[in-house]
Amino acid sequence: MEPWAAVLGLLVVLAGGIIGVYAASLLLAPRGTLDVGPFLSGARPREHALSRFHVRWYAVTLLFLAFDMEMVFMYPWAVVVAEVGAGALVEMFAFLGLLMVGVVYAWREGALRWA
Repeated sequence: MEPWAAVLGLLVVLAGGIIGVYAASLLLAPRGTLDVGPFLSGARPREHALSRFHVRWYAVTLLFLAFDMEMVFMYPWAVVVAEVGAGALVEMFAFLGLLMVGVVYAWREGALRWA
């Protein structure tokens, strides 16, 4: 029963935290009716939900995805690079070079400028 004491203690702490947050929301929440809009904040939206965004936001999103994919590929590479050898090192530098070409292109096109 000794190993399960830590699990039981963690469950008690979690249950206490959940009950505490729920009690705080009941005590601190405003009373009465609220003018609840379509969002959880209750504020009315300033523009339509299908409004257009500037193309810069799409470029930033694509850059984020490129860097995110870089991390997804670099982690398994870092795990096996010692076993594979110099070939893996050359391939990773080729991959990073290709990504750097994309970053330099985005930089030259002004996708990283916020002015």
